[in-house]
Amino acid sequence: MAKLSIDLHDIYNKGYQIEKELQRVMTEAIEKKIPIVEIIPGKGSGQLKKTVLRFLNRPDIKKLYHQIDKDSINFGRIFVRFK
Repeated sequence: MAKLSIDLHDIYNKGYQIEKELQRVMTEAIEKKIPIVEIIPGKGSGQLKKTVLRFLNRPDIKKLYHQIDKDSINFGRIFVRFK
């Protein structure tokens, strides 16, 4: 199964760029009909993961995807599933 993956480690301290990259990967998944996006905020303090979850819970973004799964084994990974 095809999936897109984005690792946010390199831009963790650039808030504007984080949202821009998240928007880009979501748009790409929709355009290419890719069913899963893997977002890797890393483990760290959890602040980056909270930023990602806040972005994904915005009403304009939430309507784009079907479901979010937090990896039960790897705390630093989130899957966004599309219909």
